[in-house]
Amino acid sequence: QVQLVESGGGLVQAGDSLRLSCAASGVTFSRHAMGWFRQAPGKEREFVASISWTASPAVYADAVKGRFTISRDNAKNTVYLQMNSLKPEDTAVYYCARRPAFGSTSLFPSDYTYWGQGTQVTVSS
Repeated sequence: QVQLVESGGGLVQAGDSLRLSCAASGVTFSRHAMGWFRQAPGKEREFVASISWTASPAVYADAVKGRFTISRDNAKNTVYLQMNSLKPEDTAVYYCARRPAFGSTSLFPSDYTYWGQGTQVTVSS
């Protein structure tokens, strides 16, 4: 059974940093592109970043480019999202998701087959 478990969220001030982790189990992690999405109250789920199963390339939403970095450690079956220079508009529940084996990076939630339960990130001004 595939499981994705996010951690690392919390309450921070604007300008602070957080690192989110997503631990995968029940899957050959290294074969799958992974993505991070977020959803703020009253808004649709939006793309944040995606990383290829080969770890390159990585793609980012314009809103986070230059501030967030996605990475993966296949030995630990974990994908990370390093978030720097956080802004109040980054406040959302952050989800990690897995693409089918050997798929490319994708911006679209419908391209991902498994999702974690989410972790809350709140950035105060």
